[in-house]
Amino acid sequence: MKEIKLEALSREAGKSARRWLQDDKIPAVIYGRGVQSRSIAVPARAFKKVYNEVGESSLLDLSLDGGAAVKVLIQEVQVDPLRDSFIHVDFLQVKMDEKLKTEIPFEFVGESAAIKALGGTLVKNRSAIEVECLPADLVPEIPVDIGALKTFEDTIRVKDIVLPKGITVLTELNEVVALVAPPRTDEEMKTLESKVEASVESVQVVEKKKAEGEEAATPAVE
Repeated sequence: MKEIKLEALSREAGKSARRWLQDDKIPAVIYGRGVQSRSIAVPARAFKKVYNEVGESSLLDLSLDGGAAVKVLIQEVQVDPLRDSFIHVDFLQVKMDEKLKTEIPFEFVGESAAIKALGGTLVKNRSAIEVECLPADLVPEIPVDIGALKTFEDTIRVKDIVLPKGITVLTELNEVVALVAPPRTDEEMKTLESKVEASVESVQVVEKKKAEGEEAATPAVE
């Protein structure tokens, strides 16, 4: 297993989260079963690099204030939607001999005949699978081969996915993961276009009425 390391600092009292962010550090917490929760901060650039590499389903070694590293998972991240930047992170400290429950994302691979030859569109009903395993058995992603989707009647269910050794699936086995939807017919496209045009016209009418109402309510200036 490749070791991925991240340095962290203890957050001293009195320094606001905004100040940490201004210093290019992301406020965070680390917690776990039998572990005292602590407020920490991680370098923004280093965390972004690690997160892009491991996501939320791989272990990393977190060293606090230069001390011995502990095994953690990135449990939750908060993002500023305006700046598209991380503003807070939760780290879960794990014990290597205790199983944990988490989600592992799917990686859709391969080529579907229903898409390439029949012009269908891939429909992903699930983007991840809930599992239980020891921390050492975690993987960044689980491949889903869409080559099994040869017709529009074919589906890939959770039970069809081959899981790595040591991982137990918790998601309902009959749940559909992916399928291929057939292309829309000319009649369906015309119906869809008509609905869009009707929606646009109704919006224009509402805006026109609203504008007229506003004009009527505006007193004349003498």
